[in-house]
Amino acid sequence: MTDTTGTTLDLGPQAEELARLVAGVTDEQLSGPTPCPEYEVRHLLGHLAGLAVAFRDAGRKELSLTTDTNPQSGLPDLAPGWREELPKVLAELAGAWRDPAARTGMTRAGGVDLPGEIAGLVATDELVVHGWDLARATGQRYEPDPAALRVCHDFLAASVDDPDRGAIFGPVVPVGPEASLLARSVGLSGRDPEWAPQP
Repeated sequence: MTDTTGTTLDLGPQAEELARLVAGVTDEQLSGPTPCPEYEVRHLLGHLAGLAVAFRDAGRKELSLTTDTNPQSGLPDLAPGWREELPKVLAELAGAWRDPAARTGMTRAGGVDLPGEIAGLVATDELVVHGWDLARATGQRYEPDPAALRVCHDFLAASVDDPDRGAIFGPVVPVGPEASLLARSVGLSGRDPEWAPQP
Protein backbone atom coordinates (compact mmCIF):
# COMPACT_ATOMS: atom_id res chain seq x y z
CA MET A 1 0.00 0.00 0.00
CA THR A 2 2.06 2.87 -1.32
CA ASP A 3 1.28 6.39 -2.49
CA THR A 4 2.30 7.93 -5.81
CA THR A 5 5.87 8.48 -4.57
CA GLY A 6 6.28 4.78 -3.82
CA THR A 7 6.43 5.35 -0.07
CA THR A 8 4.26 3.52 2.42
CA LEU A 9 0.95 5.31 2.93
CA ASP A 10 0.33 6.58 6.45
CA LEU A 11 -3.40 6.39 7.18
CA GLY A 12 -2.98 8.74 10.15
CA PRO A 13 -3.90 11.98 8.33
CA GLN A 14 -7.02 10.44 6.82
CA ALA A 15 -8.03 8.94 10.18
CA GLU A 16 -7.59 12.37 11.77
CA GLU A 17 -9.79 13.98 9.11
CA LEU A 18 -12.49 11.42 9.82
CA ALA A 19 -12.19 12.02 13.56
CA ARG A 20 -12.68 15.74 12.91
CA LEU A 21 -15.86 15.00 10.97
CA VAL A 22 -17.13 12.70 13.71
CA ALA A 23 -16.63 15.48 16.26
CA GLY A 24 -18.75 17.80 14.11
CA VAL A 25 -21.82 15.55 14.04
CA THR A 26 -24.68 16.84 16.18
CA ASP A 27 -27.21 14.65 17.95
CA GLU A 28 -29.92 16.15 15.74
CA GLN A 29 -28.15 14.89 12.62
CA LEU A 30 -28.02 11.24 13.69
CA SER A 31 -31.36 10.41 12.07
CA GLY A 32 -30.56 12.27 8.83
CA PRO A 33 -30.04 10.64 5.41
CA THR A 34 -26.67 9.78 3.88
CA PRO A 35 -25.46 8.97 0.36
CA CYS A 36 -25.82 5.28 1.38
CA PRO A 37 -29.58 4.84 0.80
CA GLU A 38 -30.14 2.33 3.60
CA TYR A 39 -28.12 4.27 6.18
CA GLU A 40 -29.03 7.15 8.42
CA VAL A 41 -26.08 9.09 9.85
CA ARG A 42 -26.15 6.92 12.97
CA HIS A 43 -25.82 3.77 10.85
CA LEU A 44 -22.95 5.26 8.85
CA LEU A 45 -21.13 6.08 12.09
CA GLY A 46 -21.83 2.58 13.37
CA HIS A 47 -20.43 1.14 10.14
CA LEU A 48 -17.32 3.31 10.49
CA ALA A 49 -16.83 2.11 14.05
CA GLY A 50 -17.13 -1.53 12.98
CA LEU A 51 -14.81 -1.23 10.00
CA ALA A 52 -12.22 0.69 12.03
CA VAL A 53 -12.03 -2.17 14.54
CA ALA A 54 -12.09 -4.81 11.79
CA PHE A 55 -9.27 -3.26 9.77
CA ARG A 56 -7.28 -2.46 12.90
CA ASP A 57 -7.39 -6.13 13.83
CA ALA A 58 -6.78 -7.20 10.22
CA GLY A 59 -3.64 -5.06 10.20
CA ARG A 60 -2.50 -6.59 13.47
CA LYS A 61 -3.39 -10.11 12.16
CA GLU A 62 -5.58 -10.55 15.24
CA LEU A 63 -8.29 -12.56 13.51
CA SER A 64 -11.49 -13.10 15.50
CA LEU A 65 -15.16 -12.16 15.46
CA THR A 66 -14.22 -8.57 14.60
CA THR A 67 -12.63 -9.65 11.31
CA ASP A 68 -15.09 -12.48 10.58
CA THR A 69 -18.33 -10.49 10.64
CA ASN A 70 -19.87 -9.64 7.27
CA PRO A 71 -20.68 -5.89 7.35
CA GLN A 72 -23.87 -6.59 5.40
CA SER A 73 -25.19 -9.01 8.02
CA GLY A 74 -27.27 -6.31 9.71
CA LEU A 75 -27.87 -2.59 9.99
CA PRO A 76 -25.05 -1.12 12.10
CA ASP A 77 -25.83 1.27 14.91
CA LEU A 78 -23.98 3.28 17.50
CA ALA A 79 -22.77 1.95 20.82
CA PRO A 80 -22.71 4.11 23.96
CA GLY A 81 -19.59 6.25 24.15
CA TRP A 82 -19.15 6.35 20.38
CA ARG A 83 -17.95 9.97 20.38
CA GLU A 84 -14.89 8.96 22.39
CA GLU A 85 -14.46 5.45 21.03
CA LEU A 86 -14.62 6.09 17.28
CA PRO A 87 -11.69 8.56 17.11
CA LYS A 88 -9.72 6.16 19.33
CA VAL A 89 -10.20 3.13 17.08
CA LEU A 90 -9.52 5.21 13.95
CA ALA A 91 -6.14 6.17 15.44
CA GLU A 92 -5.50 2.53 16.33
CA LEU A 93 -6.32 1.48 12.77
CA ALA A 94 -3.77 3.96 11.42
CA GLY A 95 -1.19 2.73 13.93
CA ALA A 96 -1.72 -0.91 12.95
CA TRP A 97 -1.09 -0.16 9.27
CA ARG A 98 2.15 1.69 10.00
CA ASP A 99 3.68 -1.70 10.78
CA PRO A 100 5.13 -3.13 7.53
CA ALA A 101 4.01 -6.59 8.67
CA ALA A 102 0.38 -5.50 8.17
CA ARG A 103 0.89 -5.52 4.41
CA THR A 104 2.55 -8.94 4.20
CA GLY A 105 0.96 -12.37 4.10
CA MET A 106 -2.76 -12.97 4.39
CA THR A 107 -5.34 -11.46 6.70
CA ARG A 108 -9.12 -11.26 6.97
CA ALA A 109 -11.74 -8.52 7.03
CA GLY A 110 -15.50 -8.75 6.70
CA GLY A 111 -15.21 -12.52 6.76
CA VAL A 112 -13.07 -12.50 3.59
CA ASP A 113 -9.49 -13.76 3.46
CA LEU A 114 -7.28 -11.46 1.40
CA PRO A 115 -3.63 -10.39 1.06
CA GLY A 116 -2.51 -7.77 3.55
CA GLU A 117 -1.65 -5.33 0.77
CA ILE A 118 -5.18 -5.54 -0.64
CA ALA A 119 -6.73 -5.21 2.82
CA GLY A 120 -4.79 -1.98 3.25
CA LEU A 121 -6.20 -0.65 -0.02
CA VAL A 122 -9.72 -1.56 1.02
CA ALA A 123 -9.23 0.18 4.36
CA THR A 124 -8.02 3.31 2.56
CA ASP A 125 -11.02 3.25 0.24
CA GLU A 126 -13.41 2.86 3.18
CA LEU A 127 -11.91 5.78 5.08
CA VAL A 128 -11.88 8.13 2.09
CA VAL A 129 -15.29 7.34 0.61
CA HIS A 130 -17.15 7.10 3.91
CA GLY A 131 -15.48 10.34 4.96
CA TRP A 132 -17.16 11.95 1.95
CA ASP A 133 -20.45 10.28 2.88
CA LEU A 134 -20.30 11.66 6.41
CA ALA A 135 -19.26 15.14 5.35
CA ARG A 136 -22.06 15.39 2.77
CA ALA A 137 -24.67 14.02 5.15
CA THR A 138 -23.75 16.49 7.90
CA GLY A 139 -22.92 19.57 5.82
CA GLN A 140 -19.23 19.68 6.74
CA ARG A 141 -16.25 20.58 4.57
CA TYR A 142 -14.14 17.59 3.59
CA GLU A 143 -10.41 17.65 2.98
CA PRO A 144 -9.25 14.06 2.53
CA ASP A 145 -5.57 13.34 2.85
CA PRO A 146 -4.20 13.80 -0.71
CA ALA A 147 -2.07 10.63 -0.60
CA ALA A 148 -4.96 8.52 0.68
CA LEU A 149 -7.27 10.03 -1.94
CA ARG A 150 -4.88 9.11 -4.75
CA VAL A 151 -4.55 5.52 -3.49
CA CYS A 152 -8.34 5.31 -3.16
CA HIS A 153 -8.91 6.63 -6.69
CA ASP A 154 -6.42 4.20 -8.23
CA PHE A 155 -7.96 1.29 -6.31
CA LEU A 156 -11.45 2.19 -7.49
CA ALA A 157 -10.33 2.79 -11.08
CA ALA A 158 -8.72 -0.65 -11.16
CA SER A 159 -12.04 -2.22 -10.10
CA VAL A 160 -14.11 -0.84 -12.98
CA ASP A 161 -13.71 -3.93 -15.18
CA ASP A 162 -13.86 -6.43 -12.31
CA PRO A 163 -16.85 -8.75 -12.86
CA ASP A 164 -17.32 -9.01 -9.09
CA ARG A 165 -17.43 -5.24 -8.64
CA GLY A 166 -21.22 -5.16 -8.30
CA ALA A 167 -21.02 -7.06 -5.02
CA ILE A 168 -19.20 -4.10 -3.44
CA PHE A 169 -19.80 -0.94 -5.46
CA GLY A 170 -22.73 0.49 -7.36
CA PRO A 171 -22.57 1.35 -11.07
CA VAL A 172 -20.03 4.04 -11.90
CA VAL A 173 -21.54 7.54 -11.94
CA PRO A 174 -19.93 9.47 -14.81
CA VAL A 175 -18.43 12.86 -14.00
CA GLY A 176 -17.12 15.61 -16.25
CA PRO A 177 -13.50 15.79 -17.42
CA GLU A 178 -12.85 18.81 -15.20
CA ALA A 179 -14.09 17.08 -12.06
CA SER A 180 -11.82 16.93 -9.04
CA LEU A 181 -10.01 13.75 -8.06
CA LEU A 182 -12.41 13.43 -5.13
CA ALA A 183 -15.47 13.76 -7.38
CA ARG A 184 -14.01 11.18 -9.79
CA SER A 185 -13.35 8.81 -6.90
CA VAL A 186 -16.87 9.26 -5.53
CA GLY A 187 -18.29 8.55 -8.99
CA LEU A 188 -16.16 5.43 -9.32
CA SER A 189 -17.54 4.22 -5.99
CA GLY A 190 -21.07 4.36 -7.42
CA ARG A 191 -22.11 7.59 -5.69
CA ASP A 192 -23.38 10.81 -7.21
CA PRO A 193 -20.80 13.52 -6.40
CA GLU A 194 -23.66 16.05 -6.41
CA TRP A 195 -25.62 14.24 -3.70
CA ALA A 196 -26.99 16.43 -0.93
CA PRO A 197 -29.67 15.89 1.74
CA GLN A 198 -33.10 16.92 0.55
CA PRO A 199 -34.54 19.89 2.47
